[in-house]
Amino acid sequence: MQRIRYAYELCPNHIRAGVTSYNKGSIEFENGSRIVAQTTTETTGRGMSITLLYADEFAFVRPGIAREFWTSISPTLSTGGKAIITSTPNSDEDQFSMIWKGANKRIDAFGNETELGMNGFRPFRANWREHPDRDQQWADEEKGRIGEERFLREHECEFVIADETLINSIKLMSLESKEPIERQGQVRWFSKPKKGKTYLIGLDPSLGTGGDMAAIQVFEAPSMLQVAEWQHNKTPVQRQIVVLTEICRYIAETIDDPTAVYYSVENNTLGEAALVCISEMGEENIPGTFLSEPAKVGNVRRYRKGFATTNKSKLATCAKLKSLVESDRITLHSKNLISELKSFVANGAAFAAKQGETDDLVMALILIVRMVQVLKQYNEELDDHVSDSMDHSMEPMPFIMMTS
Repeated sequence: MQRIRYAYELCPNHIRAGVTSYNKGSIEFENGSRIVAQTTTETTGRGMSITLLYADEFAFVRPGIAREFWTSISPTLSTGGKAIITSTPNSDEDQFSMIWKGANKRIDAFGNETELGMNGFRPFRANWREHPDRDQQWADEEKGRIGEERFLREHECEFVIADETLINSIKLMSLESKEPIERQGQVRWFSKPKKGKTYLIGLDPSLGTGGDMAAIQVFEAPSMLQVAEWQHNKTPVQRQIVVLTEICRYIAETIDDPTAVYYSVENNTLGEAALVCISEMGEENIPGTFLSEPAKVGNVRRYRKGFATTNKSKLATCAKLKSLVESDRITLHSKNLISELKSFVANGAAFAAKQGETDDLVMALILIVRMVQVLKQYNEELDDHVSDSMDHSMEPMPFIMMTS
């Protein structure tokens, strides 16, 4: 209010509305409007007709109070009021982070970007680089004083994730997305297929009833470069196989070599329906090779094509994915995929999306990694690229030298 009074007093007389009450916590004008400053409580603003709400450092309001405050103020804003909320990040679980995440979810059902977030807010980030008197030297000195994680929160406006994410949280923040260069229907292409390369297409199917999304990932080998992706939550399984076929056909025709195209599906639960659809369509009508995990010796169960995901196989593949991402041996372009990786966290003895988030694109990526593990046995160049080594994934082991 002190700043508002200061600004009001500096305004020219001809634009200043007359004041009828000029108090420490409020200003009332002769036109019937007023400006009020209050501490944030569970009932602040309830019953008011708010034209503009400004909440500063909202992340530092106690979580319980912040939730109740937002619950009580939202109906008031829904009648036409506007809101501006500013804060330094404090936690990735508080009310401010929920509003921020909602503002950044600017993706429709087909994965296309929208102007506003799903909650009607527009996100804006301002970090230390905006300050004219701060340079890299200042940043290095400040980072040395308060540490890298605190620097990221206080000056980079980053929600340094407190949860145990699969990928290192600082590595996740360094991943940069790329806009698609082309869209074919709802398939987003980040690069054109090239002759002489191998292409892997993995489908994580869904029911297509509006719940979980079906997702397709396309990667180039041996470079492990993300080429394309598709996702939707209302496409039936039969149509999902059609989309998979269209992607395979486009790549095979572009590179003029269907033998360099490999595709697969997760065959758990819903995957059985996908296998039936592929059988009905006929594998011969899908350009490329249907890649499956090798049958295990002594396995008495009926062999099924595709890849079955168990807790053991998922953990092993997650570890491999972590190694590939953190050692820069896989290139991710999708904003949606990177966003899902930021909420792909430890859940008991496994990894899964945080409550309220999705991991369908990540699961399709995990399928790609499993396909790579099979294909590398026949491709020496791919094997060299993805196989872990001392240089790629292991830090020097500590040792103690004792002398007598």
